[in-house]
Amino acid sequence: MARKVIGGLIQMSNPINDPSASVQTIRDAMFEKHLPLIEEAGKRGTQILCLQEVFNGPYFCPSQDAKWCDIAEPIPNSPTVERLSAYAKKYQMAMVIPIYEREMAGVYYNTAAVVDADGTYLGKYRKNHIPQTNGFWEKYFFKPGNLGYPTFQTRYAKIGVYICYDRHFPEGARLLGLNGAEIVFNPSATVAGLSQYLWKLEQPAHAVANGYFIAASNRVGTEAPWNIGRFYGTSYFCDPRGNMLAVGSEDKDELVTAEMNLDLIEEVRRTWQFYRDRRPETYENMVKQLP
Repeated sequence: MARKVIGGLIQMSNPINDPSASVQTIRDAMFEKHLPLIEEAGKRGTQILCLQEVFNGPYFCPSQDAKWCDIAEPIPNSPTVERLSAYAKKYQMAMVIPIYEREMAGVYYNTAAVVDADGTYLGKYRKNHIPQTNGFWEKYFFKPGNLGYPTFQTRYAKIGVYICYDRHFPEGARLLGLNGAEIVFNPSATVAGLSQYLWKLEQPAHAVANGYFIAASNRVGTEAPWNIGRFYGTSYFCDPRGNMLAVGSEDKDELVTAEMNLDLIEEVRRTWQFYRDRRPETYENMVKQLP
């Protein structure tokens, strides 16, 4: 029997872009807006569903306003993760749930919790690479991840998570493969402009270099009051040969799904023996600090 898995990605615009609205109001509206598409994913037989980066709010990093810390929650004791775990159990659907994590007062991470198809919490990934540039002041809000590059054995596949800016760094993408990932999910919040041409270039390259599937999600719309640009969606699934299996629109709230045949991983890796032919003993300089 072929190991076929149905994956789902939700891309969503923020419903409230009113600077006078409270953080809690904006958060709750975004959560509620996701529920119909989460239900749709379950009813359509999605087996692993991934939401977008910090899914239950706007991408608030163009600001440097500490009020957005109010959206952060502890993980695993997160009310948001607990609520969505009930949907995971209801539909027998594993989920990748990216939220703003509060570790303790003053220590916050950009994190994705992973829940299995019975609602069991499996663990979390903390975004390792944190940008700090115009419109993306993430170092103000997020401490760099400290959990490495874990993988999670769900009922349907072993998965890894890489969050947004992480995708520019092939080292972690390789480590996820070495740690056994069959599908790597990349929840993102990225706008049209400088990096859009890389969106369908870098991650298919990771898929080919590592012989696994990529599932990349990105939000849509514009978000006031910051208006840093248009989030261009285009969420997609890519196979280990770099072929696109399904691609979302640039401007619509939608569920993007694809069937992934995990047996293709073995087939591809028997052809392209990149893991066999690696020379880690020659890579010492790669991990040295630059002067």
